[in-house]
Amino acid sequence: MADGTRLDEASLTARLARLDGLLERLEGTPGPTAREGVEAVRALTEVYGEALARILDRADAALAGALAEDELLGHLMVLHGVHPEPVQARVTRAVERIAAELRERGGDLELAGIEDAVVRVRLAVKGCGSSSAGVLEAVREAVLGVAPELQAVEQVQDAPAPAFVPLDTLTHRVRQPQGAP
Repeated sequence: MADGTRLDEASLTARLARLDGLLERLEGTPGPTAREGVEAVRALTEVYGEALARILDRADAALAGALAEDELLGHLMVLHGVHPEPVQARVTRAVERIAAELRERGGDLELAGIEDAVVRVRLAVKGCGSSSAGVLEAVREAVLGVAPELQAVEQVQDAPAPAFVPLDTLTHRVRQPQGAP
């Protein structure tokens, strides 16, 4: 900031929400002035993205990783396509962190995959169904926090195991009484 003060997380969140609202209103306003305003924001965003990319070009792997761990900087890196870590790695790390916490409470969480910008997880939680919904929401927040370019997190259910049928019942014929069809 111009006076050297920094924004705390609450102030930053409020500014981002205000910015989203302003941009939404601007994009919905008809006329050439509104279109030029939106174009100016896009151009400024591109310039700042290039500046961020140049910073990362000069950073070693440790510094780039440390910068990416900051939530705001990580989001900006994703926005500009310069995040040093692939989405799969970021998602895997977030899921593993929650899985470790969940295992301490007797639950289980596993990354099933990422397809079409949707993360799929297998989740087993001891207790009522509402606790499962709460854990899934925590997973959603953690995953989308590190990979905002993704759209959703869904729980997948494993197909039930096939019923066991002894082989001899498949090969053994039941004899019909004489005269039966």
